[in-house]
Amino acid sequence: MWRAMTKGVSVNRHRRRPTRPSIALATGLSVAALLGACGGSDDTGGESEGGDSLTMWTFKQSHVEALENAATAFEEETGVSVSIQAITPDDVFQQRVQASASTGDLPDVMEVHAKGEDFIFGAAGIVDDLTDDITDEWAGQYSESISEDGTVTADYYELSQQEGSNYAGVEEGQRFSVPFTVGTFGIVYANAERLAAAGITEAPATWEQFIADLETVQAADPESGTIGLGFKEPSTGLNWIMQPMAYHLFGRDDFEALYSDDRNVNWASANGLRALEVYDQLTPYWQPGVQTLGIDEADIAFANGESTYLVGGTFTLAFLSQNGYDTENLITFPVPPPEGSVHPQAQLAPLTLTGLSISSSSENPEAAREWVQFLSQPDVATQFAQDALDLPPVDMGDDPSSSVGPVLGAMIESFGTGDDAFNPGDTTYQPGGFQLSDFGAVLVNLSPLGETDAPTTADEMATLLDAYWSGS
Repeated sequence: MWRAMTKGVSVNRHRRRPTRPSIALATGLSVAALLGACGGSDDTGGESEGGDSLTMWTFKQSHVEALENAATAFEEETGVSVSIQAITPDDVFQQRVQASASTGDLPDVMEVHAKGEDFIFGAAGIVDDLTDDITDEWAGQYSESISEDGTVTADYYELSQQEGSNYAGVEEGQRFSVPFTVGTFGIVYANAERLAAAGITEAPATWEQFIADLETVQAADPESGTIGLGFKEPSTGLNWIMQPMAYHLFGRDDFEALYSDDRNVNWASANGLRALEVYDQLTPYWQPGVQTLGIDEADIAFANGESTYLVGGTFTLAFLSQNGYDTENLITFPVPPPEGSVHPQAQLAPLTLTGLSISSSSENPEAAREWVQFLSQPDVATQFAQDALDLPPVDMGDDPSSSVGPVLGAMIESFGTGDDAFNPGDTTYQPGGFQLSDFGAVLVNLSPLGETDAPTTADEMATLLDAYWSGS
């Protein structure tokens, strides 16, 4: 289960490097600009005036109603009201924070991209260091594997030392956020009614059964009995399907070896060719024109009935609901492993997707901390998950479906830790400068496009790796 203690990380025989941050150093937010802005004016604008009120910003419209529900409960318990405001999309949110740092108009609390915006805002001095505020009792409410997320690790401190880093100024051990929502990639969504019409009533346990189900569904519905994915971003096929499938097929060491500079074990090897041939089995079942669809477009197409399957992440669920899809008409499951896999049960390591940060200019910091801690209480987090169709960072026990329903529960049950679980956030085995999109574009030519075969794709991937490793 996800709550199990994280196993020790084995040392791989291949060269390693620090994990890349979730938001690149080239982010549009400039620490220098934010630092210059923090001198600000005396105008408190949208910021709370202390006392019995707080303001909170989020970049996720799907979280507003759920946060408002939590705010109502918080006010009943504490007498402090919380005003929730959504600022979307993400780039507008970032621009608003930068502008508001200049005008003294920041909210008390912000929902931020974890291990990215929180560190950028912390480096700029616009959110508080929470290190001394997080008690053992508070930290103990989070699931163990993500309980420290929001803390500047040695790897992130090293990144802050690089020229031009937007993390410049952070110190190792500082903490600028606490987990708010978690999730992962590699989740398959299926239209339950269409599956039932084709005689399928449960999720496939193996890759082979998944392919057989795809064949059955397409035979029953040739026009829309297909699978969708946002291939306009070419990394999706690699990151959301190929990598978790290959990880479970080969196990951690042999999977990581696929990204080494040794053609005897990397994508040019027998293992690489095998993984590519397995992946290519999807080619006949892709939604027509899938290579032209962005991620949101593929999700909307599924919601509109243009495909029967969709590959996304845990975060896809709320977007489907926003676009009118009945989320009770779903079967969800992680990308299943092939028969004979080293890890025959698919497990995915949860990532902290968003966190909560407290503005350093809040006029009511004690109430802000109380609000943030309130949101981490298991009963509050569970209700938020149900309301927002998003996954909470707290331990949901052995039967999460009993608390949050079968769809969210199935996703939580796919979470794991240690070497049994694929962790898309761990990129330490990849060469410096590695670009998922460039590598994924090679895979797109194999599937869905069908313009190359598996041996050609294997050689092209190995050639790209040669170039990456020579530049490391």
